Amino acid sequence: MGFSLFPRSVKFYDLFKEQHRKLAKAAGVLDDLFTSFAEVEEHCKTINILESEGNAISRRIAKELSLTFITPIDREDIHQINLTQEDILNLIKAIASRIGLFGFDRIRYPAKRVISNLRVMIDELGEVLALMSRKKQAEENIHKVESLKYECETLIMVGIGELYDGGEEKADYAAILDIVKWKHIFDRIEDAVNRTESLADILEGVILKNA
Repeated sequence: MGFSLFPRSVKFYDLFKEQHRKLAKAAGVLDDLFTSFAEVEEHCKTINILESEGNAISRRIAKELSLTFITPIDREDIHQINLTQEDILNLIKAIASRIGLFGFDRIRYPAKRVISNLRVMIDELGEVLALMSRKKQAEENIHKVESLKYECETLIMVGIGELYDGGEEKADYAAILDIVKWKHIFDRIEDAVNRTESLADILEGVILKNA
C-alpha cells in the first residue's frame, strides 16, 4: 500500500452502529430464549454466530483506529465504545451458553424480567448512537437506561434472595446444585447490566465533550 498525503476517512459511527446491530439482535434472541424457554439449542447457536460476527467488527474497528490519524471523536472514546459493546455481546453469549449447558427446567421470573430490561437498555443505546452521529443530545435515552438499571438491581437482589429461600422444600443435592447454577447466571446477568450502563456513561461523556 502506497503512502498518501491525505488522511484516511473512516466512518466510525457506521461501524459502531453495525456492531450495535449485532449486539441488539443477540439481546433480542436472549430475551426470546428467556421468555419462551423453547428451542434452547437453536437460540444459543444464533447468539454464538452473532457474537462471532460482532467480534469481527470489533477487530475491524481496532484495526481502522490504528491506521487512522484523524478521528471524529477522541481515540480513547472510540476504543472504549468498541471494547464495551464487545464485552456486552460476550456476556450475552456467556449467559445463553450457561442456560443451554445447565439443563434448567424453567426460567426464574426475576431473571426473565432483567433480560427483558437489558434488551430495552441496549435498544435505547442504539438510539443514543444514532443521535450522537448527528451531534444531537440524548438525555431521555440515557435517563431511561439508568432507570432500567436501578430496576434490574432490585430484580437481581430479589432473584438471588429467592434462591436461598427454599421454604419447606428439602435442601437436597439437586436443590443446592440448582442454587449454584442460578447464582452463576445471575452474576453474569448483573455483569451485562453493569457493562450496558457503562456504555451509557461513555456515550454520555462523548456527547458532552463534543457538544
